[in-house]
Amino acid sequence: MFTGLVEEMGIIRAVRPQGGGYRITVGASTIMNDVKVDDSISINGVCQTVVACTPTQFDVEAVEETMKKTTFAQLRVGQYVNLERAMQLGARMGGHIVQGHVDCRAEVVTIQELGTSWMLTVRVPEHYTRYIVPVGSICIHGVSLTVADIQDTLVTVAVIPHTWRVTVLHSLTVGAHVNIECDILGKYIEKLLASRMASSSEELSSSKMTPEWLVGLGY
Repeated sequence: MFTGLVEEMGIIRAVRPQGGGYRITVGASTIMNDVKVDDSISINGVCQTVVACTPTQFDVEAVEETMKKTTFAQLRVGQYVNLERAMQLGARMGGHIVQGHVDCRAEVVTIQELGTSWMLTVRVPEHYTRYIVPVGSICIHGVSLTVADIQDTLVTVAVIPHTWRVTVLHSLTVGAHVNIECDILGKYIEKLLASRMASSSEELSSSKMTPEWLVGLGY
């Protein structure tokens, strides 16, 4: 589990085809002081498992499912990416609960520079907009952000100068694609409500309340 608070920007050092996916080498410094094989690291919001590492870089293996749902197919050598290690129990939790399980890709529609911040608007696939609410949380390329506005499929977030400077958000351009993870809480609530409604319908259909039963009671 992650928080969406990026620790540093790493650099892609190698992208090698491997089956239907890729083996990716990422150079880093800040996070490497305790990274080991089998650790989880968020790369642009995508949870990946470290399969090899040295003091200055680590390797991950992105499989077919990851390539299908994320922007990893667009990674190139020399490109910077947002990095975050898994959250430690007992530490303060800023941001919000982020799993690193990307829901979809979104297209950057506008980038507006204001006096002290930037407004970033992305177009999210319609299916996922039901999990996004104003002033709720959303993870874009691994960055925990607050939804400032949502109009149909257009989602706008405000980015403070520090976040803009220390993440890859500042390198985005209109038309680029980003990884989106919606708030997990909304998904659980939807699932629970759907299960409850299904159970209620099943109980009603299997009950004794039939036309014959009502007639027998004098109705």
